[in-house]
Amino acid sequence: MAQLTMVEAITEAMRIEMEHDERIIVLGEDVGKNGGVFRATDGLHAQFGENRVMDTPLAESAIVGTSVGMAVNGLRPVAEIQFLGFVYETMDQIAAQAARLRFRSAGRFTAPIVIRSPYGGGVKTPELHSDSLEALFVHQPGLKVVMPSNPYDAKGLLISAMRDENPVLFLEPMKLYRAFKMEVPEEAYELPIGKANVIKEGVDVTIVAWGPPVILAQQVAEQMEKKGVSIEVIDLRTVHPIDIDTIVASVEKTSRLIIVHEAVKSAGVGGEVSALVNEYALFSLAAPIVRVTGYDTPYPVPAIEDDWLPTAPRLLEAIEHVMQF
Repeated sequence: MAQLTMVEAITEAMRIEMEHDERIIVLGEDVGKNGGVFRATDGLHAQFGENRVMDTPLAESAIVGTSVGMAVNGLRPVAEIQFLGFVYETMDQIAAQAARLRFRSAGRFTAPIVIRSPYGGGVKTPELHSDSLEALFVHQPGLKVVMPSNPYDAKGLLISAMRDENPVLFLEPMKLYRAFKMEVPEEAYELPIGKANVIKEGVDVTIVAWGPPVILAQQVAEQMEKKGVSIEVIDLRTVHPIDIDTIVASVEKTSRLIIVHEAVKSAGVGGEVSALVNEYALFSLAAPIVRVTGYDTPYPVPAIEDDWLPTAPRLLEAIEHVMQF
């Protein structure tokens, strides 16, 4: 196995699949010779050429719209939106075209598109670069939304996304691109989209998170273990569809649930998780469900973003609350 960062694992996933499947086309702003703003496509242009790794104009709607046309005609595009905050321009192409294509054609056509985009805070970016906007897309049937938290998952989930017959929005946390390395198999492997991962077992409290808050949840769980509180940590990995079975099984064991995400609180994916648990496991709860999230404001300026994001003190306070209820 190789020791890879998340961005290296993502590059490797694209390289392997492009070698395996000539229908895969990578396109986006600066993804060619430059290798992408985070170098996620580094080396692909040199290996596969400009016909398969294409620099595009600064026009996000054109990037995704072109990808829909490619997919209808038998290709499997991997489109990069340089930062998730720029995705608003693509909403019609993603929601009204790609996600509905199989339904509106009664299965005659599919849109096997992967839309990759960096997102998330903690890296002091300018406005519209750090927003976590996954909730905008969870409401759209026909679209899968994947948000890995480590290099191993990123490679396996991206390969699964590129092999999927449906459009997949693959969101990559900037903060974790080069935060750490882990062992990643050199060969191709798939992780199932729509399956959460219990990364730490516990009996007192369940914490559900995705993306960078998974790391926070693990760190806090280790702190609480020393105080005699056993916390189960679930990495959701896919926010659409949601693996409610894994969450319910955990809540039935622990009786307490905390949900952590970077996005603003109102109408976030945490609210959907909470609603599903209330629907399927209400009588297993010993305390109200608590959400630790970003605040209901625009993403703040870099000087104060560390206080805006979920923090260890806020999560510790939530654990104390549900344990004392």
